[in-house]
Amino acid sequence: MLAIIFITPCPPAWAASPDPAPAKITILYDAFGKPSSLVKDWGFSALIEYGGKRILFDTGDNADIFAHNIMAKKIDLTRLDFAVLSHRHGDHIGGVQYLLSVNPKVKIYAPEENFGIFGFSLPGNFMRKDESLPAEQRYFDGNPPAKMKFGAAWPGVNFELIQKTTEVAPGIHLISLVSDKSPTLELRELSLALDTPEGMVLVVGCSHPGIERIVAVAANINKRIHLIAGGLHMAVAEDSEITRAVTSLHDTWHVEYMAPGHCTGEPTFTALKKAFGDHYLYAGLGTILAFGVTPSSQVSHHDAPDLTAALTDSDLKSYRALLRKELSHDNNLLVRISE
Repeated sequence: MLAIIFITPCPPAWAASPDPAPAKITILYDAFGKPSSLVKDWGFSALIEYGGKRILFDTGDNADIFAHNIMAKKIDLTRLDFAVLSHRHGDHIGGVQYLLSVNPKVKIYAPEENFGIFGFSLPGNFMRKDESLPAEQRYFDGNPPAKMKFGAAWPGVNFELIQKTTEVAPGIHLISLVSDKSPTLELRELSLALDTPEGMVLVVGCSHPGIERIVAVAANINKRIHLIAGGLHMAVAEDSEITRAVTSLHDTWHVEYMAPGHCTGEPTFTALKKAFGDHYLYAGLGTILAFGVTPSSQVSHHDAPDLTAALTDSDLKSYRALLRKELSHDNNLLVRISE
């Protein structure tokens, strides 16, 4: 008897897969936003969902407020693929302890800094030696370990320290740059860069190294800059500096959409809104930024606003109050904030 065997061919690797989950950024921590159950505070945190990955970017300033907002938005931190801490400032790392209480094994990418709070290591022979000294006057009796590991603020945490721009997952990059401006000179900061079919989507914490420098690195990966979301560190910038930066983003780098928040600053919000028009996306606390061919801003609260409008009076009042509080702790910035 002749047996006939039917073989079903395997689909090629390039065959279409089921539609992925929508790509989006959820703002979990900021000082302005529409009325809701979320608590406003100075700081930044966002959940990014892209390419099947769930990424927590920064954890805000206060662990209790961070926890409250996480629970209010029904975010499951146990399902994270990894977290990113953009830099060491307290208004971006304050909620780390809560994150670890929920997901103690989560991988956390952080900037590598000399003797930084996220940990550090050096080869034991990094220092010069003087063998003429007696053993009791020599480091480690003259026999230092092959590798010296230095403490972190959170011992035992699964940190992976980033020193240079690195692709941490397919199409997902961490841009590493160092600030060259006072008072944050030598501060290392990470920015998240997603290489999407529409172009680069950048999520920035504070942009201490300068937003234009961050964009320049991203453009080396993909010259099309589709969307920038997060803080631009221009809350106390002069008008001339704001104009130059906004003009550069719009006219030189041809950024398609802007969704600024956190330390961007009120005058910069206004300037970006004027320059980008309907390509300016509101990004207050609780906002969901859906990105793809045409990014959009969605506020899930009962009083859905004009999503491209500038900040409301309520937004501005809370933003100013929290900014005054933040600046009062910084003796390097002698800034008078008017009512």
